Amino acid sequence: MENNKAIEVLNSLLVINNDRIEGYQKATEETEDGSLKSLFGEFTATSQKCRRDLVEEISILGGTPTDSTRMDGKLFRVWMEVKAALTGDDRKAILNSCEEGEEKAVETYQDVIDDDMSHLSEQQQLMVMKQKSLIETDYNKVKSMADTASLVS
Repeated sequence: MENNKAIEVLNSLLVINNDRIEGYQKATEETEDGSLKSLFGEFTATSQKCRRDLVEEISILGGTPTDSTRMDGKLFRVWMEVKAALTGDDRKAILNSCEEGEEKAVETYQDVIDDDMSHLSEQQQLMVMKQKSLIETDYNKVKSMADTASLVS
């Protein structure tokens, strides 16, 4: 197992968690809805935990944990949609945009599981699987809320 490849793989997951932290912190600041603030706080906490674990593992491998985000392309568009929805105070649109962002996070973890697990130690693989489960829980929560909001409107 080559440390450089493992570091690269773990840093790719770190970037998605950095994106989630930054995006949900901004969303928390923008909304007045207490339940959304709570939801965004939970999602931020999930990624902060994932981030801590990833940073520790990358450091153990002798790598430099990235502090960058990938706020471009699809994910940037998702956060702009969230911001626009927050400005318009459209709960359904906010939840739909968050659902899309969460789907991208789950896809990132799934891509690592499908393509890059051979570069990770057994312990790192378990960490990635646990983190994906946490991210999926957040995704399922926001999806359920978005579905409910669609039924109500």
